[in-house]
Amino acid sequence: MSTQSHVDILLVEDNEQDAELALRTLHKQRLTGRVHWVKDGAEALDCFFAPGTDAGSGGPPAPKVIFLDLKLPKVDGLDVLRRLKADPRTRAIPVVVLTSSREESDVVASYGLGVNSYIVKPVAFDKFTEAVAQLGLYWLLLNERPNHPPAA
Repeated sequence: MSTQSHVDILLVEDNEQDAELALRTLHKQRLTGRVHWVKDGAEALDCFFAPGTDAGSGGPPAPKVIFLDLKLPKVDGLDVLRRLKADPRTRAIPVVVLTSSREESDVVASYGLGVNSYIVKPVAFDKFTEAVAQLGLYWLLLNERPNHPPAA
C-alpha cells in the first residue's frame, strides 16, 4: 500500500454513516487496530497504484481484505475491482463487495471480475453490525492467505 503503515482491512465506503458503523463494529470486535477507510474509488486505487507507490515494492504488506462498496464517487467500485484483479500484484487480495445493490447485473459483474464475496448491506442496524462483525472475524482470523502473492 502507499506510505501508510500496514493495514488489515481497507474499507472503501462513501457513506459516512455506514463507514462509522462498520468501524465501530470492528472496534467492538477488536479488529480495528489496522483499518484504513477511504471514501471513493480513486482514493482506493491510490493506495496501490498512485505515483511513487508500487504494490509489489516490498513496502507495507497488502491488506488482508478489502471491503468495497460499488456505488462510489470518482471511480466506481466495479472499476476498482477490475483494476485490482487485473494486476498480478493485487490480484490475490480478497475483495468483499459490501453494497446496497441487489442488482443481478452487479452480482454477475462482480463475480466475473473475481470478487471473493458479495454481501448486500442489511438495512437493519443490528443485522448490519452482525454482518460486518462476521466478515471481519472470518477474513482476519479464519481465512488463510499465501505469504506471497502468486506469480503472474
